[in-house]
Amino acid sequence: MFDLSGKCAVVTGGGRGIGKGISCALAAAGANVVLSGRAAAPLNETAADIAAAGGRAVAAPGDITDLTVPGMLVERALEEFGRMDIWINNAGSAAREDVGALLDLDEAQWDRVVNLNMKSAFFAAQAAAKAMSRRDGGSIINITSRSGSHPNPMTGHYGAAKAGMENLTMTMAVEWGHMGIRVNAVAPGVVVTEETMAVLSGDRSQKQIDTVPMGRLGRPHDIASACVYLASDEAEWVSGITLPVNGGSRIAIGYLAYLRRVAKSGRN
Repeated sequence: MFDLSGKCAVVTGGGRGIGKGISCALAAAGANVVLSGRAAAPLNETAADIAAAGGRAVAAPGDITDLTVPGMLVERALEEFGRMDIWINNAGSAAREDVGALLDLDEAQWDRVVNLNMKSAFFAAQAAAKAMSRRDGGSIINITSRSGSHPNPMTGHYGAAKAGMENLTMTMAVEWGHMGIRVNAVAPGVVVTEETMAVLSGDRSQKQIDTVPMGRLGRPHDIASACVYLASDEAEWVSGITLPVNGGSRIAIGYLAYLRRVAKSGRN
């Protein structure tokens, strides 16, 4: 089961954190992997790790917000491995300088977050679908967030972009299904990566854990396993869904923290 042998996958943001976990899991299941991201060093490191484990991967650095990059990644996949079967839209985030209350957001902050998390992800999926439509179809997986379905104070534009991708996932699944293309999303809860742990330490980390019925934060492998399933033939009749992978958590700690802060400030 879950055998991806002979298939080729492209993973954006594939060199670090969740993206690295996904890339390594796809390779372990037999896929050849094209790794993309802004920085070459982590991509090369991940490619080396995959090769050391007996898999095949190539690094293809590029900024996914440059809309010429998705086409370049498709060509690299075809050049290196002769096909392109799986596309993982993992690249996405909100930089610290783009965090802020909705009343204070400026156009540049909005554009940076929405362009990365929705605009570029859509055009990447479109490029993948065009390539897949010329073959026997394939699987596109959009990594969204529980922020897409929960209030998201201080990063509302990020939540809006992820919600938009979940809606686009359903529409792409409908429009592209007749071409044999399945489109799904995975919505992680809080996952332990270098990036998340830089802002979650001590008491703050424990508060997050306290919201999770399974009693721990997520690991990249948790998200990667869901992607391997959705990319595999075992999911051949699964399309248009958003799969939450969050340990059963239904409470966004940032939402609670914001309400407490408002209460302490005495604002109505």
